Amino acid sequence: MVKSVPYHPFLIEQLKDSVYAAGYLTLFLNEQEEGDLDIGIFPSALKEVFEALGEPNMSADDAKLHLEKLDALLSPEGSATIYALASWLKALGLKLTVAVDAGDEENSANVAELAQVGNV
Repeated sequence: MVKSVPYHPFLIEQLKDSVYAAGYLTLFLNEQEEGDLDIGIFPSALKEVFEALGEPNMSADDAKLHLEKLDALLSPEGSATIYALASWLKALGLKLTVAVDAGDEENSANVAELAQVGNV
């Protein structure tokens, strides 16, 4: 019998690659632009990326503060602002994306990969 890999630990391991994480979030932003985004999924995706990239690199106090900031951004008022900005940009032929910080030398050479991951 084939054993399956639990999804959440597998996803978190994949999201430790910042290029993959950027593409993962961009995928959700693209769905929002197309009107296909379930409003409850994007906050979960952000928290998964935080679990993979943020928690291992922060103290417990810093992680708590960072999550509190995320909760404020994802409040009904905050998320409405984000989605309004995305719609406003779309009218101009632009869109929101997530990219790897250019200061991250390890992944800065993978910008082409980001475009591929976000457009799958």
